[in-house]
Amino acid sequence: MIEAVLSVSGLALVAGLGLGFAARKFQIEANPIVDKLEQSLPSANCGNCGFPGCRPYADAMASGGAPINLCPPGGKATMEALAAILGVSPVAMEEEEGPKVAFVVEENCIGCTACIKACPVDAIIGANKQSHTVVTDICIGCKACVEPCPVDCIEMRLVPKTLYSWSWAKPGGEHATLH
Repeated sequence: MIEAVLSVSGLALVAGLGLGFAARKFQIEANPIVDKLEQSLPSANCGNCGFPGCRPYADAMASGGAPINLCPPGGKATMEALAAILGVSPVAMEEEEGPKVAFVVEENCIGCTACIKACPVDAIIGANKQSHTVVTDICIGCKACVEPCPVDCIEMRLVPKTLYSWSWAKPGGEHATLH
């Protein structure tokens, strides 16, 4: 019994050392700019920017092949962070009126579950042949659920102001002072 444990342990040690050596020998250095860009993105991997995920979008931005304003879930704040990392001036987003979330018009919903399957963050709840609804606190506004809907019952609406989402405007300008 002890011989079996020792032989398996020895085999695991040799395999671990081999994998450790291979990891160091064949390591590929990543572009640090791409890593910073990817960390600034919301990691939704929704594909709304036209790329299959956030990492390919970050690669394209770092190489100059994509503009910095293609991420609706990230919004204006993310676009400004990307501009600061790349050292370019911020550009206008497509929708400036504010962040949007999906809304299901429940009277028109047929319960096909196509939107549930398309949602990258599981913000849509419902069952087969039942009306669905969107949890607005989870929805990132990626629009991935809009196109698969066969009856066009999903709309993008501005994020509703509630007691929990409302906040004071931040002080700024020349009259702001700190005490």
